[in-house]
Amino acid sequence: GVRPPVVFYNRANEAGAMRKPGDFDWKSIMAGGVKWFHSGGIFAALSETTSQTIIEGMQAAKAQGAVTSFDLNYRAKLWASIGGDAKGQSVINDIVKHVDCLVGNEEDLQKGLGIEGQDVESSSKLDPQNFFNLIEKAVKKFPNVKMVATTLREVHSTNRHDWAAVLWLDGKTYVSPTCQLDVVDRIGGGDGFAAGLIYGLLTGKAPEQALRLGWAHGALLTTFPGDVTMAKLPEVEALAKGGSARVQR
Repeated sequence: GVRPPVVFYNRANEAGAMRKPGDFDWKSIMAGGVKWFHSGGIFAALSETTSQTIIEGMQAAKAQGAVTSFDLNYRAKLWASIGGDAKGQSVINDIVKHVDCLVGNEEDLQKGLGIEGQDVESSSKLDPQNFFNLIEKAVKKFPNVKMVATTLREVHSTNRHDWAAVLWLDGKTYVSPTCQLDVVDRIGGGDGFAAGLIYGLLTGKAPEQALRLGWAHGALLTTFPGDVTMAKLPEVEALAKGGSARVQR
């Protein structure tokens, strides 16, 4: 339909929002080895202390040789409760100084990092060049960032979206196919993309293959109610390889 989804947050005083530096014994947590540390902008915006908890965890992970990643997930409604957009941008900029891999769309890069670019409402949602232009500015500002990725979504109605994804890795660019989704619940699609992409990279897949796994997993996640995946790995791999909705017998 034409009615857009509206998100309300009820997260004041939750357990996560009360986390602060020193709460976690990172040395013990990572004693068995750590390959990848991931966090995001929603957790960073929950309170005055959660962002410092993220930085503390990233520093501990880097000391163990792990990759650090951060999903910008800029949420103005959450930042409004602890200082507004100026505070949000300042906090996120501090976090990104410790990040190897960024996930975030055009709006995230502009509002979260203060990167100037074409207006997100007037630009073509599925034109990857718009995103790559912003990336060039982002990595110039944060030369420590080696990878940036995002989904590209053109919303025709609440339940009908065009879906693609792009990846910038060490100066090389990759673009997924575009598919049309019949969406059950769009919330969580970006998280599903990040999870699939990270899985692909952790398992040694080539960048284009890893991107396709993220693209496929995010697409499948939007076909389930709720923001937690019910897709199995074989389903994700089949779609990533060019699968369709035909019955698998």
